[in-house]
Order: sequence, then C-alpha cells, then structure tokens
Amino acid sequence: MKEKIIVRDKYLSFLKSYKDHAIIKVISGVRRSGKSVLLDTFKSYLLENGVGEERIIFINFEAFENKGLTDPEVLHEYIVSKLDAKAITYIILDEVQIVEDFEKVINSLYLKENVDIYITGSNAYFLSGELATFLTGRYIELHILPLSFKEFYDWHLEFTDEKDKNILFERYLKTSFPYALSLESDEQILAYLQGIYSTVVLNDIVKRLNVQNVRTLERLIETLFSQIGSLVSVNKIKNTLKSEVVTISNNTVDKYIQGILDSLIMYSCKRYNIHGRELLQTGEKYYGVDIGLRNLVLRDHLEDYGHIIENIVYLELLRRGNKVYVGQVGNLEVDFVCVKPDRTLVYYQVSLTTLDESTLERELRPLNQINDSYKKYLITLDVYNKEANYEGIEKVHLIDWLLNE
Repeated sequence: MKEKIIVRDKYLSFLKSYKDHAIIKVISGVRRSGKSVLLDTFKSYLLENGVGEERIIFINFEAFENKGLTDPEVLHEYIVSKLDAKAITYIILDEVQIVEDFEKVINSLYLKENVDIYITGSNAYFLSGELATFLTGRYIELHILPLSFKEFYDWHLEFTDEKDKNILFERYLKTSFPYALSLESDEQILAYLQGIYSTVVLNDIVKRLNVQNVRTLERLIETLFSQIGSLVSVNKIKNTLKSEVVTISNNTVDKYIQGILDSLIMYSCKRYNIHGRELLQTGEKYYGVDIGLRNLVLRDHLEDYGHIIENIVYLELLRRGNKVYVGQVGNLEVDFVCVKPDRTLVYYQVSLTTLDESTLERELRPLNQINDSYKKYLITLDVYNKEANYEGIEKVHLIDWLLNE
C-alpha cells in the first residue's frame, strides 16, 4: 500500500535545482505548511542518489532531543565536528529561528568548504534584520504555502474514491493544510486548525511583540479576516475597533498588523496604479493563508463567497511565482495585477458569477480601461457560459483554472 503522503513536486524540484550550489537555501512558510515533510523528502532523495547518511546533518529544533543544540556555540561545534573535508556535507536545519544568533552560525558554516546548507523558519522576520545583513547575496528563498487545489485534488485522485472536482473544491475550502488530509471529520479539522492558530498567535506574535492584551490582538485578526478583499487603512481598522469599545492607537495597530503579517497567517496586497506603473502608498487588501483559519476565527460570520474565491485566486497567483497587486485604473479597481518573473503583466478580475448582464458589464469595465496588450482574465464559478471571450478578455472557470497550472 502506498504511504499517503503528498510530494510537493514543485518545491522539491526547486531544492534539487540548487543542490550543491554555493548558496544557502532558505525555506519559509507558515507553521504546518509542509516544510519539514519537504525536507524529509529531500533527505530521502539525497540518500537514494548516493549520499551517505553520515554526510547529512538533519536537525529539527522543535524536537525535544535537540534542545541542547539551540545554544549557538554548541550547535556550531556539533556541526563542524561532523563535516567531511573531502566531500559535500548537507546541513539541513528545520525551524532554525529557535536558535539564538542562528544567523552567525549559518554565516560561519557558509564560509566552510564542502557544505550545502538548507534552513527553514515559520515566520517572515527570521529573514529580516541580521540574517539579511549577514547573508546578503548568499541565500535564495523558497516560500511555501499550504496545498494548492491541484495538489489537494491529485492526492484525492490517488488515495480516495472521491473524484468529483466540485465536491473536492468545497472540501478544500475547509482547509488547505497538508496534515488535514488525514483527518476524517469537520470537528477534527477545526481542532487541528485551532492548534495551529493558537501556536502562531502565542509564539509568533504575542511573545515576539510582548502583547499585553491578547484579546485586542485577536479582535484585530478577526477584523482583518472579516475584511479580506476590501481596501483597509489603519484609521479604518482603529475606528472599527473603537466602535466595539476597543481602545487602540494607530501605532499599536501598525505594530500588530506587522506582527500578523510576519507570522505568515495573512498577506497584504498593495495597490498599483496601472496607467502610471507605480505603487500607491495608501490602502491595501489583506488575505488569509488558509480559508479554514478564516472560518475558525469567524465562526458566526456570514459567508462572503465572492471574497473567499478572491482569496483563493490571490494565493494561487503567489504560488505561480507572481508579484501580486491590487490594480487601480482611473477610479476603477482591477482585482489583481500580476508581475510575472519575466516582468510582463497579467490582469485578473474575480467574480462569483457574471451571468447577470449588469454584473458582467461592471466586472469588464476596469479591464476595458487598460490600453496595453497584456493578457486579461475574468475568473468566475459560473457553470453555464463558463468560458467566453469579451474582446480579448478571457473568461475562465475558477476550478478549471486552478487545475490548469
């Protein structure tokens, strides 16, 4: 019987392509997004391709037996003692941010001969500050997100009897975290998501920012999750909380939002002036890393399916290697402007349905205001007329688009 694990081929290919290159591989991503399993898979790949076990140093700092190695001097001495002067040693350090001054350890190891270094962390700030200073030009980042719908769908095709993509899409909206594939009930999924949420909030936000009033932080998180897909400003958030008798300053809102973004449970999407080809300084949108976490935080919130599928599209555009912005054309808004790796642009408008003529006209209007030749897409969940072309604007079905990487 096949082991029911999911192999993240795209991410694994990235690690393979940079194997033995003199550059540090930094793997970042929200907790439980699959970084450790990816590293285990990569270790198996090394072993299967002739690398001896003695040439692989694999340390997960969340494991209790490795607690003693969280001292930077002890860790450095331990790793150096195991290096092979004549062959490459693969150093794989999982959740390395737990080690104080880990960047100094990494920098020192990088200077050694015959080392290939891979490190992971569960928050964005471990890549800022001293790490960036020490390792400028010496590392490349692989950012991992929870499962894409295609990964989720392909796993079910291989290991379950469910093949209906519409049923699986509804199931996907409950959560995209890989481990949840092994859970059988909604109650188990909610309990698992609660564990992730509590760990992120307490370890990655509260402790780091020394938050005194955790409930105020949680209200801020709830506010951001409730407004996914809507332009948000610090003043607007402050006023929303004030209306609920929550006292908080603009500086604290700024500080907490940055902590939330650094924890990687949410992402910000800045505005982009399409005609002026420049970023705008005011207003941005926020999206969650997983719809299941949003459902957990907002259990009594009415479903806003249009913004939910917009969140799904945003994450998928990130997975496909784009820089993603909210487009501004005149006084109209384009849901997403994507800057591809080759610097070309693609425009996306996302709507639950455009079968109503007035809705269709409203969604097409901002795209029609763009006078360049880059591709334009309208993504919907329409079952009828799910594919069409409106003077160069291609209409596609969301689920088909997600499966067609």
